[in-house]
Amino acid sequence: MLTTFANAEQLTIERIFESPSLDGNAPTKLKVSPDSQRVTFLKGKITDYEKLDLWEYHIASGKTRMLFDSDKLQSDKVELSDEEKARRERMRLKGTGIVSYEWSEDGKALLFPLGGDVYYHKLGQQGAKQLLDTEAFETDIKLSPKGNFISYIRQQNLYIKHIETGAETAITTEGGGDIKFGMAEFVAQEEMSRMTGYWWSPDESFIAFTKVDEGRVDVITRSEIYADDIKMIEQKYPAAGKANVKVNLAIHNIDTNKRQWVDLGENEDIYFARGKWMLDSKTFTYQWQSRDQQTLELRAYNVESKSQKTLLTEQSDTWINLHDDLVFLKKSPQFIWASEKDGYKHLYLMENSGKQIRQLTQGEWVVDKLEAINEDAGLIYFTGRKDTPIESHLYSVPLTGGEVTRITSKEGFHDIEFSSDAGVYVDSFSTINRPPQVSLHRADGKQITWLEQNKLDHNHPLTPYVEGWTKPEFGTFQTEDNVTLYYRLFKPENLKKKHPAIVFLYGGPHAQVVQNKWYGNRGLLMQYWVDQGYVVFSVDNRGSNYRGKAFEDPIYKKMGAIEVADQVAGIKFLRTLPYIDAERIGVHGHSYGGYMTLMTMFKAPEYFKAGVAGAPVTDWRLYDTHYTERYMGQPQLDDKAYTDSSVFPYAKNLKGPLLIYHGMADDNVLFTHSTRLYKYLQDLGIPFEVMDYPGKKHSIKGKATGTHLYKTITHFFNRNLQPY
Repeated sequence: MLTTFANAEQLTIERIFESPSLDGNAPTKLKVSPDSQRVTFLKGKITDYEKLDLWEYHIASGKTRMLFDSDKLQSDKVELSDEEKARRERMRLKGTGIVSYEWSEDGKALLFPLGGDVYYHKLGQQGAKQLLDTEAFETDIKLSPKGNFISYIRQQNLYIKHIETGAETAITTEGGGDIKFGMAEFVAQEEMSRMTGYWWSPDESFIAFTKVDEGRVDVITRSEIYADDIKMIEQKYPAAGKANVKVNLAIHNIDTNKRQWVDLGENEDIYFARGKWMLDSKTFTYQWQSRDQQTLELRAYNVESKSQKTLLTEQSDTWINLHDDLVFLKKSPQFIWASEKDGYKHLYLMENSGKQIRQLTQGEWVVDKLEAINEDAGLIYFTGRKDTPIESHLYSVPLTGGEVTRITSKEGFHDIEFSSDAGVYVDSFSTINRPPQVSLHRADGKQITWLEQNKLDHNHPLTPYVEGWTKPEFGTFQTEDNVTLYYRLFKPENLKKKHPAIVFLYGGPHAQVVQNKWYGNRGLLMQYWVDQGYVVFSVDNRGSNYRGKAFEDPIYKKMGAIEVADQVAGIKFLRTLPYIDAERIGVHGHSYGGYMTLMTMFKAPEYFKAGVAGAPVTDWRLYDTHYTERYMGQPQLDDKAYTDSSVFPYAKNLKGPLLIYHGMADDNVLFTHSTRLYKYLQDLGIPFEVMDYPGKKHSIKGKATGTHLYKTITHFFNRNLQPY
């Protein structure tokens, strides 16, 4: 519960972006050291919450201290390379300073990149050793499993460096131009969440790596428009229906410098989705996905026999969702695998041969993530939605099968990070009106200590604003075809008149808006809107995540259809509330939410008075292969589906005011999406408003930019929905 205070202040948009952060100073990127003796994390400075430093909490002593101040370690190479900027954008990494780090497997050392260099800290020693001092900018820097080497990508080649001797070895030298070694291609990063192209074997004897040839991928020329110049960028961008990269897989022997090339099959038009070594360091597994994404194979290659076999095959009439829930057991030749083959994502125990032993979880609910395995205790720990799809909780289930036990007790959203021995875990817990609290627990759920209680007391920066804040209502309603949809509703405390409403949506796959989880700056903006007299409403339509595959599948080859129908159903529900003015309902979303804003404004103009579309997709033919074809098929075969899912056939129906904004250096949803729509609406003589941001990528980051964007959106709604 939020504490209330007599002298509450009015939240402003400027304050949302100022320091100290209204979230409090809860740490991020929490990890339990492999020896389970300490918890490390990143934490923003009080004076600049986006500048991150590396901290530790020592469990035995109960002491917290800063390990490294990013200001004192700043490298000369502070300007990020274009490759690193793009990589961080696709990893959704926020902030500056130390933005990521990793432990050695023995828990005796830490590695973290900073400014294109890498720093190595040995526990018990002072300071951190700078391991790379070249002028080149290295990316995807890793510590080898036994801690003897670091590995990295430099100028499209893979290198390793022995930490003790400083000897550097180029694993590949032919990279450059269209050829990239050890690097994940654009769609692998952006759409498969595969951010690397190389994998160490557990005993450090081998590195498996990809060779990516972009030669057949179309080059698009796009402009990156900045405040004082325009850059013409030639980018390899595989648009829907066009050629993808060619991927090869090699396994390199570190000692002999010899390599084996793995036969991926005669069909080169495939996706290399995942890679992972078995614990024997002799077998490399990879996930092979067909171009239509309706078949996924888990294959295993043995480096001694140079043979491979398919362990299992997943198939679907629509698409297969990728996941990272593959874990090989240490004490038996078995692994855990996640599958949606019964309609919901659940966990299965498999033999290393690929034979299924048993299904471990089941029911009409989904597993979020496999978190840890304690083989001695015979328990698997996972997060999931067994109790409600709008909250994520920690559960356990026996390896032998049996009853699922819930471990977390507080209602809300629990992000979990376990120790490697599954003995303790860190819980970053929040609710929609409660910023994250971070605590350390034993595996049975018993709390050991707070790492950051983030208490809403007189010292918390959020405290002056919370009196009068509304706790949103979560609920469900039925569509006309009897499907249950979840909604979230913020409303002003004093409902003395008919209020306008803003519908905030995303609407696309692999996402969820209606969660009982702290929503950061965007959630603060919703509270600000409520203070101004708005009702703020969200509903998760069919096609969105965490409700099972049957809930997602209706968008297949029909994007922009069922999603709009379900959002309209939400408006019909909203109109039944006595305090809603049905003639003053606006809609806003970003990315897929921008696309949905356009589709609702164009296809259902009688329900939406005004809309703000951020970085919208306007024609799926312009978007990339892996994402678009997963849901839409290929345009050569499904041309009508692509036309029907485009915004252009419906644009002529626009009635109400529309604002479109876009980053002018966006390399994900290209700026072309918006400029084509600008021209189309202009040719139709239909007025609309535009706010574009020079030099900004898809996320449109930055404190000043964020303040301007939120003000622009709010002023637009104030003019057109008149909340006062």
